[in-house]
Amino acid sequence: MSKGLKIALIVVGVILLIAFMSFSWFRSGYDRIITMDEGVKAQWAQVENQLKRRYDLIPNLVETVKGYAKHEKELFENIAEARTKYFQAGTVKDKVQAANQLEGFLSRLLVLRETYPQLKANQSFLKLQDSLEGTENRIAVERKRYNDAVRQMNTFIRTFFGRFFATFAGVSSAEYYELPEGEGETPKVKF
Repeated sequence: MSKGLKIALIVVGVILLIAFMSFSWFRSGYDRIITMDEGVKAQWAQVENQLKRRYDLIPNLVETVKGYAKHEKELFENIAEARTKYFQAGTVKDKVQAANQLEGFLSRLLVLRETYPQLKANQSFLKLQDSLEGTENRIAVERKRYNDAVRQMNTFIRTFFGRFFATFAGVSSAEYYELPEGEGETPKVKF
């Protein structure tokens, strides 16, 4: 074998090795951003599952409370309107907004039990309240998991090569499910 042929084979081998390594690097980055994007979508689906559970419980809770709190018509209308807005929302941002609005109304609804002592003792109300509180805890857990997945993906997208892969794959930053304004405050109920 001639010296020129050996050099040509070595050059071709090096080029193939570089091409293979480049392809592996590209595939790895592309697969990573796709996996993160799907993870964010899956976590959002979990949040929606819990929000749906909440929205399924609300009519029962409202009907139970209605019997005791007949003059709370505005609160019940606001709850129904917020529930409708959630199901009509087309984007994650709109759904988060509607869910946050409903959380405020639910806080007011649950505070009504202090005003109506007989409601406090009603078994149906207590069961529904426990179910709703459990659902709210599940929502908080799923919201945290969703935000963790969003943080991981958004951080990757902000890196030099992450931006390249995200652009190539058509993946954009996701929005966090943030707490509604004033959620840290105690709800105020006025009659």
